[in-house]
Amino acid sequence: MPDDSASDVGADHLSAPSEILHATTVAVEGKAVVILGASGTGKSALALDLIALGAELVADDRTIVTAHAGQLIAEVPDTIRGKIEARSIGILNAHPAGPTPIALAVCLDKEEQARLPKHYTFARFGVKVPLLYRVPYPHFAPAILQFIKAGRSHS
Repeated sequence: MPDDSASDVGADHLSAPSEILHATTVAVEGKAVVILGASGTGKSALALDLIALGAELVADDRTIVTAHAGQLIAEVPDTIRGKIEARSIGILNAHPAGPTPIALAVCLDKEEQARLPKHYTFARFGVKVPLLYRVPYPHFAPAILQFIKAGRSHS
């Protein structure tokens, strides 16, 4: 269940700088994971894996990212709220999370090669969050959840 940090985002954030990303976003414990990648790279599929593990849908395919109070906030365009595409199944309904601070970005366009990768960042409007690249192993979705819950060692 999301914590109150997402509810601290008031209507005044609408006047802050924003852009719409070709991204799918889920929320875990009040923290958003933005999944970036070209069409067909598996953004919705990874989101469905994360939802099956307890995440909530913020947005599928288009995510509004706004800078507010030193954070990046993810939210959904009204027309697609609570909807996610499951390829070859159709558009599925999902419990929508509200605007959620972004804690992690995942890019599916590039595959991570290193066993212990460098620490990358994703930045918009001068705000940075950690960035992970695609990992071609079954532990990817659970590892993302663990990253959100407890972070990653800095060593």
